[in-house]
Amino acid sequence: MSGLEKALFNLKFTAKQLNRQAAKAGKDEVAEKNKLKKAIQQNHSDIAKIYAQNAIRKQNEKLNLLRLASRIDAVSSRVQTAVTMRQVTGSMANVVRGMDGAMKSMDLEKISTVMDKFETQFEDLDVATGYYENATSSATAVGTPQEDVDRLMNQVADEAGVELQTEMRNAEAPVKVAGPTEVEEEGLGERLRALRN
Repeated sequence: MSGLEKALFNLKFTAKQLNRQAAKAGKDEVAEKNKLKKAIQQNHSDIAKIYAQNAIRKQNEKLNLLRLASRIDAVSSRVQTAVTMRQVTGSMANVVRGMDGAMKSMDLEKISTVMDKFETQFEDLDVATGYYENATSSATAVGTPQEDVDRLMNQVADEAGVELQTEMRNAEAPVKVAGPTEVEEEGLGERLRALRN
């Protein structure tokens, strides 16, 4: 922990202590006011004056402690900003060094080849996933009679107080997302060739 961070910790700790003391002074002020009220009700004017002076003193003490805590908090915020700026500056220096290394090792042809291979593998995965989904949905449909499924869904819907038939009719079919068109493919190919040159 650096000197700034230690100072920041001490400032925050001091501000917290001052706020606690201010809260205690506030409670003492309320207690003195209650004593004042009781003394006035019992017609003890001399005692009431003492309690009034105590209440005013506690109120002033509370205000002074809050002012001091506020000032210390403001200084703490400035120190926090300095600590953060130092950390950000160090991080930015590391990022710049890393980016320099990445820029030196960049090979557009290599990147293009990797991206093409990734695209091909992604399409293969898409086909395999589609086949698997079709196979499992048909196997599940064959393994479980539709009547049992409908009966169970209706039973649960009745228990939940939901009108199942209207819910199922209102459900929309999923929208199928189309791949890129030939024109888009051609445009992407042209951009890739331009990048390689």
